[in-house]
Amino acid sequence: AAAPVRLWVRTEPFLAGLVPAPPPARLGPHYLRKMAAYARQRAGAGCFPRLSWPRWRHIACGKLQLGRELAWLYFQHFHSLLQADPPRRLQRAEAEAAAAPCHSLSPHASFSPLAQLSVDTLQFLLFLYIQQLNKVSLRRSLLGEEWPSPRAKTPGLAGKSASENKNWNDQDHRAFVLSHLSDMLELLLEPEQLSASFHPTHRSLVSYEAICALSFLLEGTVSKSGTVHPLHEIALWQPCQGQNGHSKVSKAFSLPKLESWLRACLTTNPFGMSACLKAGKKLAWAQQVEGMTRRAKVACSTRVVPEVSPLVIMSQVYKQTLAKSSDTLVGAHVRIHRCNESFIYLLSPLRSVTIEKCQNSTFVLGPVQVSVHVHSCDNVKVIVVCQRLCLSSTTGCTFHTLTPTQPLILSGNRAVSFAPFHTHYPMLEDHMAQVGLATLPNYWDSPMLVCKESGDASIFRLLPPSDFYTFVIPFEMEGDTTETPGGLPHAYQKALSQREEKVQSWQRTVKEAGLTKDQRKQFQMLVENKFYEWLVETGNRQQLDSLVPPAAAPEQAAG
Repeated sequence: AAAPVRLWVRTEPFLAGLVPAPPPARLGPHYLRKMAAYARQRAGAGCFPRLSWPRWRHIACGKLQLGRELAWLYFQHFHSLLQADPPRRLQRAEAEAAAAPCHSLSPHASFSPLAQLSVDTLQFLLFLYIQQLNKVSLRRSLLGEEWPSPRAKTPGLAGKSASENKNWNDQDHRAFVLSHLSDMLELLLEPEQLSASFHPTHRSLVSYEAICALSFLLEGTVSKSGTVHPLHEIALWQPCQGQNGHSKVSKAFSLPKLESWLRACLTTNPFGMSACLKAGKKLAWAQQVEGMTRRAKVACSTRVVPEVSPLVIMSQVYKQTLAKSSDTLVGAHVRIHRCNESFIYLLSPLRSVTIEKCQNSTFVLGPVQVSVHVHSCDNVKVIVVCQRLCLSSTTGCTFHTLTPTQPLILSGNRAVSFAPFHTHYPMLEDHMAQVGLATLPNYWDSPMLVCKESGDASIFRLLPPSDFYTFVIPFEMEGDTTETPGGLPHAYQKALSQREEKVQSWQRTVKEAGLTKDQRKQFQMLVENKFYEWLVETGNRQQLDSLVPPAAAPEQAAG
């Protein structure tokens, strides 16, 4: 009888691991096979079983003709995806900050802390292979299913997406793995398992190390147990060994049997976006604003297991303030979709965040361990400490960030503003420690143009200090953080101090004017009226009003 095994494609490598841009042609399957052979031939020389940064830099720049920055981008992104131990992250940040500015982001010196980094070679090959999911297909473009333009403008909140986010779509992940499984298994084979023409045969064997690498993409459950196991543990489960071609003598797997077994067991991810939207727990986080009938849609994974990061999906938050700090969010992948004229505060340590098709809104996020991707948004402000920030198809957006990597400017962006991180909440530094993010190094002001728009650096600017104000998070919480971590750059701190001096000078002038009681009262009314006019003109009145809950607010849902 067939062993009751369920396998599925892990969400994390696709959702958080894909660089949200078409990969260079030189990272296609043909070149990855050549890279695999090259790395194996140089086992023990920093290429296999682990690939060091200097060796990858040599392969990427010398053999694949990639730019140095792009080579570092893929290597660093994969390394941060797997390096989940926060204390080690903090140690590395400290070493990198101590070495700066002695080294660049792509170091030559052997003593640089970056030169000591290495990744699992076979897993890195799979990571590079799955970047093909974002490859633009000419055929699909001509059929109208996909088009490589910055975006199709869709006014308001209504209407279906022209091209769904593949990073989040678990059905796309499964289809991709099924379509490319043979190629990926071939990529993991040892050279002696290939024929003279460098192709696998029906006698080819897959090593246990290759199965361990494939666990980067696949996991599952056995029998009726709800415990999630990586693929390599399930593959050695006794009832499976007759089906997947495992040999106790060679300690390897028959390629044809293994592939048939994987295809037979591969099912829909029970923790993916489809399951979350279909059966996920609905959360009522946002207070209803008077006169607004539209209800925000917020859902999270029903089943939460230690081995899998939960998903939280929120959509169509309209003219509302939504604020949350809870266990529901800790370590979660968050997707914020089609929100308009809203203020969203998610003050917990997060795994990744995707913000799509939002307009005229402000997002204040807890520290994000892997990445924040902002796509197809107009006039939004994002305030975050994060490992990486990616932008695509944005217009008029401002990003206040603290980040140890260069922000990635992909295609289709206009009028982007970068500014220093400028706020705090009581638990912020504790949350930063939980995800392994430090205050240095900080590359908020050094973006990388990945998809160069004719080399046009004018698509972004650094916010002028004269336009800079600090941001106050209007909620009381327990915790020790009382100021912006790492402080502010000198020019911005100076602008704030000068503004504070003007306020104090104004207060002295009023005090020394010798106004009577009636004059003071009249003067106060004039100032308040002017302030009220300013609140209305700038839209800040709605922000303040939405912080006041309705008198008879319904009990909010748990979570």
